Amino acid sequence: MLGTLAATTASAQDAARIQSKVLGDDNQPVLVQFNAEGKKALQGLSGDQVLRQQLGLGNADQMVQRTAETDQLGFTHQKFAQYYQGIRVEHADYTVHSKAGAVESISGDFEKIQGLNTTPSLSVAVALDRAVAHVGARKYMWQTNDADAASFRPTGELVVVRDARVENGPLVLAWKFNIYAAAPISRAYVYVDARTGAVVLQDNIIKHAAATGTFATAYSGTRTIADGTTSGGYFLREGTTRGLGIETYNCRKSNSYTSAVDFIDADNNWTAAEYNNTNFDNVAGDAHVGAQATYDYWKNVHGRNSYDNAGAKIKSYVHFDDVPGGAGYENAYWDGVRMTYGDGATRFRPLTALDVCGHEIGHAVCEKTANLTYANESGAMNEGLSDIWGASIEAYAVASLGFTSGGVKAKSTWLIGEEIDKQQAALRSMSDPKSLGQPAYYKGQYWAATTSSPSNANDQGGVHTNSGVLNHWYYILAVGKSGTNEGGGVYSVTGVGIDAAAKITFRMESVYMTASTTYAQARTYAIQAATDLYGAGSAQVTAVTNAWFAVGVGAAAGGGTTPPTSTTYCTIKGTSQSYEWIDLVSLGSISRTSSKDAGYYNGTALSTSIAAGSSQTISFSAGFTSTAYTEYWKVYIDYNKNGVFTDAGELVVSGSSSSAGTLTGTFTVPTTARSGSTVLRVLMSDNSATSSCGTFSYGEAEDYTVNITGGAALTGGIASLTGGDSTPLGNELARTLEIYPNPATDVVRMVLPGNAEATSVVVTDVRGARVTNVAFANGTLQISSLAKGMYTLSVSDGQKVFHQRFVKQ
Repeated sequence: MLGTLAATTASAQDAARIQSKVLGDDNQPVLVQFNAEGKKALQGLSGDQVLRQQLGLGNADQMVQRTAETDQLGFTHQKFAQYYQGIRVEHADYTVHSKAGAVESISGDFEKIQGLNTTPSLSVAVALDRAVAHVGARKYMWQTNDADAASFRPTGELVVVRDARVENGPLVLAWKFNIYAAAPISRAYVYVDARTGAVVLQDNIIKHAAATGTFATAYSGTRTIADGTTSGGYFLREGTTRGLGIETYNCRKSNSYTSAVDFIDADNNWTAAEYNNTNFDNVAGDAHVGAQATYDYWKNVHGRNSYDNAGAKIKSYVHFDDVPGGAGYENAYWDGVRMTYGDGATRFRPLTALDVCGHEIGHAVCEKTANLTYANESGAMNEGLSDIWGASIEAYAVASLGFTSGGVKAKSTWLIGEEIDKQQAALRSMSDPKSLGQPAYYKGQYWAATTSSPSNANDQGGVHTNSGVLNHWYYILAVGKSGTNEGGGVYSVTGVGIDAAAKITFRMESVYMTASTTYAQARTYAIQAATDLYGAGSAQVTAVTNAWFAVGVGAAAGGGTTPPTSTTYCTIKGTSQSYEWIDLVSLGSISRTSSKDAGYYNGTALSTSIAAGSSQTISFSAGFTSTAYTEYWKVYIDYNKNGVFTDAGELVVSGSSSSAGTLTGTFTVPTTARSGSTVLRVLMSDNSATSSCGTFSYGEAEDYTVNITGGAALTGGIASLTGGDSTPLGNELARTLEIYPNPATDVVRMVLPGNAEATSVVVTDVRGARVTNVAFANGTLQISSLAKGMYTLSVSDGQKVFHQRFVKQ
């Protein structure tokens, strides 16, 4: 198959300031790290200015700061929410990471939007009817007799969201509703297309542990509890010793929270004789001490004050039944406000287990940090993170708080829900996921198909199944493991211990992850988190990387056993980089920009997966000192994994160009290429005769790892590469007025085309009337005195007049 070489634009100047850049599936950056030159260039810029520059924001794009926190390592993390024409872009958030006033990196998810119509044609009332019909409950919380019922009536918010009905679906304007159903119980954000009325996404707020129920119930023996006094004796309400308090209530086998009552004991000696009864009243103590232990874990291990880091009160309700007086509710959940526990029935014992409590409050932590969308890969990691916290909290409580096993089964750190499960060993196993029907390898055995229509029927795209990959990664990272994975890769991981593993994982979740994070991005973020905590090249970074390789996500550290250690590749190196070098290689999740690498770069620690029989596009570009010379490009893949690139079909791209822009080459992976990890070699030389081995005069070579899936042996042909030149980025001036932030509260900053100076500035309101109570100086418009609303800004450079709308909030 013939390849194509297309020259696009790239900025050599920007590339020289970037240490590394990782692109997501949409070709937008998910992590950008800056070198010393880049940090210097960004000095003095505000966080939103950094994002505007680095993400190439247009006039309709705004980044609005949500939070700014400084962590124990001295990093300040400014988190921004993306808006388009003043409308929130759901799940699109970006963070600027700084230290000592210098921007170290940026990370997150940015949606590139162009020409989206932001005027709804569907009223909010009609959209709500569509959302309620989609949920299809018998009764909703606002229809109950609870005192706070009215507070649950949904109000619509206009947002931009990705249509989840198709993979990588389009961005649409949608009405967002928080729908809380009372019978059967559910709570979710439901998104209704504001033009067609179709439900394009459901993101569950109540995150059940399984289709038939949630995680475990644990009896922890006799525990010392913190509670409070009342007129009738003592009740399960701790004051403000732990944040704003820990409280536990009795739903009395009903589905009403407002009619729930306190458990009261006369002498504060809650004995088994009193509470180990047919009503399972002793589980109230499990819920209470479980919440206390969970709070203590987050506070003492991670320095976090409750799930929201602001001391939020933790409320637990036991003896809940969605059908009052029914057979027993086989579930437990966090609904965004409180913990709810059923008493179980045929499958489960009462669901107040310690690891269940830690798991469910883990969802609350995720909601306040990464806020991972509860579907497909992001939903699987939402569940996996909660399992990780459930296991970690159980281990912490046993080791540090003296918890014992008081129920039918003993506590086991790496089993989830082991004490509540009546039918099998546990709900899930982190040490051996496949023993309970979960995958231990990314898209391997037991992997549940992701879906464009996530629902409870398909477990929201396998969230409780595919979480096994993250669970097993965490187990391997903490404990260590050696073996051969399902891709045929030999791995050996030295465990870092559960404490270090937890700190790395929480930094990955709280600092770097965003709502739409994928498994591949989680690997990038985990490695970065370990680097932040323990340093580049540390044993912890190596363990994190190799643990991901073990579960089929990316390559081993430094190439490791990818390819296997028995395969040795010939050396290759360019002698001189005085005039030209490789400054970009991008294929799938591999995306690296660089300056000179002394003739060779070993990038085998970076990897991507390519399927046998698939068509692939690789991007690359040359950096030049001054003159752009004709360079000869060759891309090789060792399809049969025999250590050489000279077999038929292994030269996959070949061609020449004198472009400084980004070039692309296309090739088809042979259907008989061998499955597993192998080497991708990219070569750029001024000599067309340069081969895949040895030294050559001018240019560079770089090696990376590709993981071939669905293959067997070797066949295939050569793809050639042709193409042309294009204008390098930076030579073309913007032709529109840029204003930011938008929406704004106090000031609006503006940049005219070509950085021209403004000669006049006029602000008009929605009636077209000129506004006089604003002041303009040095590119900044003071708007603090304006009333809230939309305005039009007209700016002249003396020759042309430019118009932009902005929102004062």
